[in-house]
Amino acid sequence: MATFVLSGFADEIDPMIDVQIEQMKRFGIGHIEMRGVDGKNIADCSMEEIRVVADKCRAAEMQISALGSPLGKISITDDMDEHMARLENLMEKAKILGTDSIRVFSFYLPKDEAPEKYRDEVLRRMQRMANAAAQQQITLLHENEKGIYGDSAERCLDIFESVGSDHLWATFDPANFVQCGCQPYPHAYELLKSYIRYVHIKDAKADGIVVPAGQGIGEVPKLLARLGQDGYRGFLSLEPHLGDFVGFAALETEEETQKKPKSGADTFEIAVNALRSILEGVE
Repeated sequence: MATFVLSGFADEIDPMIDVQIEQMKRFGIGHIEMRGVDGKNIADCSMEEIRVVADKCRAAEMQISALGSPLGKISITDDMDEHMARLENLMEKAKILGTDSIRVFSFYLPKDEAPEKYRDEVLRRMQRMANAAAQQQITLLHENEKGIYGDSAERCLDIFESVGSDHLWATFDPANFVQCGCQPYPHAYELLKSYIRYVHIKDAKADGIVVPAGQGIGEVPKLLARLGQDGYRGFLSLEPHLGDFVGFAALETEEETQKKPKSGADTFEIAVNALRSILEGVE
């Protein structure tokens, strides 16, 4: 039997943490996957700012499911030592915020070059991050994402099998698989089911445009039903991408952001209702 716990990227509601907390509580959601805080990415906040956010969350009984960090969203040719310092910084922030989970990626590759050319370097870097996380008892959650080594289910599997760490698992994002031409369910799920520890709720149409869960070709209803059958116990984290928000331009192309209306509580509520409608038929 599944145990689904809802969370979400509340910076898609509003850049300010006070509003994020207020609206997530209105939606009856008790967790936030923290990415944007008061107009800054979590990685760019000072420790003092993080302590203030932690105090606000505790006072409101709002918990943090994971840090939606940008770790691994650099070129495979960029300096890794500097990035490791950022990991150490984020692990300290995670502890202050009361979570042991940090979202990561597996590095952008040069366009028009074979991913296999960079496999060894990707695995070396992922191993290095996993080893650092193990020392701090932190769990890294690798998200499949377009443009990185782990964009396909096969290369995600390669990472998990090759690194073989109890501190590196999968965040499964069906919309991102759609955008990479990979079938999220059943293909990607069957390959990665043993490694899934976190799920992003985001759907997309065949042209890659993100839509509410169940309205695209990401097979989100079938995915959630199967997760339920397989006894998944963990977070379903809403990442609606239904509107433009602070930081969205860093996640999507300029063309994509121009197509979107302004994000806010209304667009987030659409995503919440779509997910809950699916869950009514699953649970």
